[in-house]
Amino acid sequence: MKMAPILRAFANHAPSIPTMLVHTGQHYDNAMNDQLFVDLRLPRPDINLEVGSGSHAVQTAEVMRRFEPVLDEHKPSCVLVVGDVNSTLACTLVAVKKGIPVAHVEAGLRSYDRGMPEEINRVLTDQIADLLYTTERSALDNLLREGIVGERVRFVGNVMIDSLLFNREVARSPEKTLLSAKADISVINGPQGYGVVTLHRPSNVDEAETLRFLLGVLREVSTKLPLVFAMHPRTRANIERFGLADMVAGDRIVCLPPQGYLEMLGLMAKAKVVLTDSGGLQEETTALGVPCLTIRENTERPITVEQGSNTMVGRDRMAILGGVEEVLAGGGKRGRIPELWDGHAAERIADDLARWLIGRHLAT
Repeated sequence: MKMAPILRAFANHAPSIPTMLVHTGQHYDNAMNDQLFVDLRLPRPDINLEVGSGSHAVQTAEVMRRFEPVLDEHKPSCVLVVGDVNSTLACTLVAVKKGIPVAHVEAGLRSYDRGMPEEINRVLTDQIADLLYTTERSALDNLLREGIVGERVRFVGNVMIDSLLFNREVARSPEKTLLSAKADISVINGPQGYGVVTLHRPSNVDEAETLRFLLGVLREVSTKLPLVFAMHPRTRANIERFGLADMVAGDRIVCLPPQGYLEMLGLMAKAKVVLTDSGGLQEETTALGVPCLTIRENTERPITVEQGSNTMVGRDRMAILGGVEEVLAGGGKRGRIPELWDGHAAERIADDLARWLIGRHLAT
């Protein structure tokens, strides 16, 4: 979702910015990986490192081991990384140690929760990257507090919203998505509408009691509002492992396999509310003006709460139920679109990076 608009902007830039797309293979489930390339009209990767699963240490080390020969062979002028996954940090470490400049897209976001692996990836990547492209102005304050000089930071907006606006008109209808999954479409066509659920964070789904509690709350929600639960493989596996399948059975919760980008975009756009622990969905619901209840204690995207449609409810049963009641009673929190979430963030990145690379070349 982040790389597709960047590659389009690089190709359309005058002159075009030549690129090589390296896919680490960190996300290896076909429905969550291959389908995204199709949905986003993203070119197939020039190189796929096929790293696959593993612990954080194993995955990070394997990305580094496989990425280094790519840099040795192709000698790029710059490495651009996005987001906060293990691949982001791993590729940054390899590039910086070889003297290759790094640009980090979606820099400066902080939850200030060091228990989140993504937070470690974010902090370390930002410390050593050369260019830091931010999605919201508050990110600069985060970076300055960590001793990063402001000259390395560029506020460009949110490339996730570039993807959303580019693809909104071709999003798949919820009816088609449910029919493809052989699910009953009457669930989403009732008078009260429907909610969308995603859960995948280890803190929410890896412990039996926590997962049982959250599924119980979702069952309560479903008595008031039918739910479409797009189930991450990790979540589904844990539901089965802990013997909790009965808690998501019945005609008020529709469980779907992992969905493609266009399917999720269509489901969210028509939803009454989204219940999630995903960072990306907090941003997308803000752009769509759809109320979002985030089942986490903190967020690295505070602008979605301050200006957008997001409300932090944690694992608080009453807060979750109350948030749904508010949506049903009066439509819920809609917010407004944050600054520079206008569909042109990738173009601003392309313009800035091209100038920076030319300046660097002339200086040498």
